[in-house]
Amino acid sequence: MDSILVILALSLAIASVLNIVLTRFSISHIIGYIITGTIISNLFNFNGSNNLHSLELIGEFGIVFLMFTIGLEMSFARLNKMKTLIFYNGFLQVALCSGLIFLAARYAFAIDAVSSLIIALAFSLSSTAIVLPYLKKSKDIITPYGEKSVAILVFQDLAVIPILLLMSFLANRELSPGAVLTNTLLYAGIIILFMFTLGKRIIAWLLHFSAKAKMEELFLGSVFTIVLGASLIAHEMGFTYSLGAFIAGMIIAETQFHIKVESDISSYKDLLLGAFFFSIGTKIDVFYFAGHLHLVLGILLLVMLFKAAIIYLLIRKKANKSDSVKAALALCQIGEFSFAIFALASQQNILPHALGNSLILITVLSMIITPFMINNIYKLASLFVVEFFESDKITPISASGHTIVCGFDVLGRIVAKELAENNTAFVIISDNLQHVLLARERGYSAYFGHLEKRPVLESLKTEQAKNIILTVNSLNNKRIICESVLDYDPGAVLTVKINTREEQQALSDLAIKNFVHAQQETAALLVKQSIISASKLRRQA
Repeated sequence: MDSILVILALSLAIASVLNIVLTRFSISHIIGYIITGTIISNLFNFNGSNNLHSLELIGEFGIVFLMFTIGLEMSFARLNKMKTLIFYNGFLQVALCSGLIFLAARYAFAIDAVSSLIIALAFSLSSTAIVLPYLKKSKDIITPYGEKSVAILVFQDLAVIPILLLMSFLANRELSPGAVLTNTLLYAGIIILFMFTLGKRIIAWLLHFSAKAKMEELFLGSVFTIVLGASLIAHEMGFTYSLGAFIAGMIIAETQFHIKVESDISSYKDLLLGAFFFSIGTKIDVFYFAGHLHLVLGILLLVMLFKAAIIYLLIRKKANKSDSVKAALALCQIGEFSFAIFALASQQNILPHALGNSLILITVLSMIITPFMINNIYKLASLFVVEFFESDKITPISASGHTIVCGFDVLGRIVAKELAENNTAFVIISDNLQHVLLARERGYSAYFGHLEKRPVLESLKTEQAKNIILTVNSLNNKRIICESVLDYDPGAVLTVKINTREEQQALSDLAIKNFVHAQQETAALLVKQSIISASKLRRQA
């Protein structure tokens, strides 16, 4: 028991330190857990040991909860809305990548047919766990390339289910292929029918009852019961735990509780996923990696170039070059579900152990490289083309005597409307891409960038602007922007919205021409309107 506690304590300490360091370099915490597993396995000499069965089982339920959260995002309404992108682009990407990688593995590397099929299917998948959070955080999810990338990721997540079912099919050597296929279809039909009829009623009742009780622990317990119950039913039917969890997620996605459910289980899902990636790390053979570094890196480069080329050509058919390049860069890596596929294939003895270790190494390196690629996706894409969605890359405008509006939140939209009604020439600058797209939809000249950057100030001809209106809320942002503008053009006419007198005092050392106190102006308008209304009533009386 003491040794287990020492291993757990040391694992948590190493993982925490590694992830703190990796976060500073924008590297996914997944890599931290994998490296931790590798370090621990070598320190305690249990690399590949069968004593890790309990850890692997916990890790498997990390994948279960990941599939459950993916199911939460797969509502039928969303699938229907994006059906063309998902089922056309997604299917073609998986089919083309799988087919061509299979041929390369089978004939160029002389790998047996079953192993080649497993490799092809696993390598066709990209990393939802790394790419999707980046797209959400950077707001790129609403750009054309982001929308197309998400659609392909959605189909890949859907494709994981039949791929995992295929693993069970390939591992079952007792029944004939026809019998296995018949049983698979029969049991799959039973599970789906049960889950979307009686199961759906049970899930809805359980969530409603626990939510009505207003006890957070009861609601969370209900969610865990649903996930584990659905997973166990699927497993007893001969399928993977993930299938049941995925279907349960899809059912909850149609209810009013899906946002709360996703929020409540996020930390637990990450912890379980950490255990899964830790168990993957224990399978990495450091000495093999050191001795075959050139081979591993060569195959990785080949696979990523191969996938990037296929995705680029696929997207390019109906999109511009820029979107195609960025989508290819975002999705050319090998995803986390490849770990699950390789681990399951090795456990069921349908993939040679040595080959499985090599494939896991290739996947690990791919995921280490991915954060650097997607965090610099615009810089990499700019080697081929530069376009509107790249922050701070603004084509110089030809304007004079115009107004610059900084920010396009609610206040910025009202300001823009007033300026348009008064026929005043203006441009909008915002660091929120969604706001920029909205402004352009309304017919305004809007640009994506930061007004404190000198290239942006030059491109917007700030020195020739009549005035600059700041509608941003953060005091820190106001100060940074004002200092940059005045440093670039000391004579700039700045009009800044403030919320308190303290804000005005904090900015008083800057040569800001106009302050507009939001609360004071609102109060003045309220009083003015009340006096006008009272006068009208007296006249009518």
